[in-house]
Amino acid sequence: MNHSLTPRDEGHNLPALAAPPLIRLDAYVAEDGSTVVNGHLLEMGGMRQPNEAILDAVAMFARTLRAPVAATVIDRTVQQVARLRVYPDGSSRTIADEEDLPPGRERTAAEEEAFPPLARVERILQHAQREELHAAFVLASALREHLTLRRGAEDELSLEARAIEAYLAYLRGDYMLSTVLALTVARIRCRTDLTRAAPEVARATAAWQRLLDEGQVATRGTELLHMWERLSAEGLLLEPSHHALAQAVRTRLERGSQSVSASAAAPALTAGRGPIAPEDKPLKPARRGLRRFTRRPGRPTGS
Repeated sequence: MNHSLTPRDEGHNLPALAAPPLIRLDAYVAEDGSTVVNGHLLEMGGMRQPNEAILDAVAMFARTLRAPVAATVIDRTVQQVARLRVYPDGSSRTIADEEDLPPGRERTAAEEEAFPPLARVERILQHAQREELHAAFVLASALREHLTLRRGAEDELSLEARAIEAYLAYLRGDYMLSTVLALTVARIRCRTDLTRAAPEVARATAAWQRLLDEGQVATRGTELLHMWERLSAEGLLLEPSHHALAQAVRTRLERGSQSVSASAAAPALTAGRGPIAPEDKPLKPARRGLRRFTRRPGRPTGS
């Protein structure tokens, strides 16, 4: 994957002061505790907890706007989505789904105008170009998670974010996760727009070729081969490199045919072995009373 976007946004990605009250921000906590707010990775010095860092950052927006601010927090450490309302005095409360802002297209458009996904992609690529791969990967995961939550997994922006995330996982040497993410993109393309699927299947194949676990090689490779065969039957293998990749999958599976037979009865996705696509890890619905995101009036930020 080759991205050559030129950075355009060097600011802090703050919303305009004239933005309507209760603009909704987004935050993300990765499984390792890395914390992102509105496309920026937070510095987590000492023993600072992600929830406190998020509340401090969102309260800064509320003070800047002199109005309450809503926030959606995806926390992968506990597999939950929390929805918050934070006030200029630094206090906060969690809210239920039905109290949240209407999710319609106008709201999504307003949020993404204030915090453009393209500007976030550019920041991710800047980190990658500086070989800050952990930061780039966490930011890509945060972007993909929130776009998927707002727009759905099959949305174009969600797919592009997932493809970037897969590429960064590949650069980090996490070939299993890269394969899983890239296969998800390829799977969606095969279902929704087969004419655009071949490059995505090729990217998934490139990551799959680096796998060493024979069970995963067999399971993922079988799915890849089905994709290549379908593309071939539809006359959509137009590049010699795609024919070569399809043959490489076929050859490797034939060499390990015994592994394929052994794994066919219990594929890794259903047997619980190996990573699964992140969107397949269920997030508990937002609910009231998440104490870690509740701050009483008058309580100083950072406490």
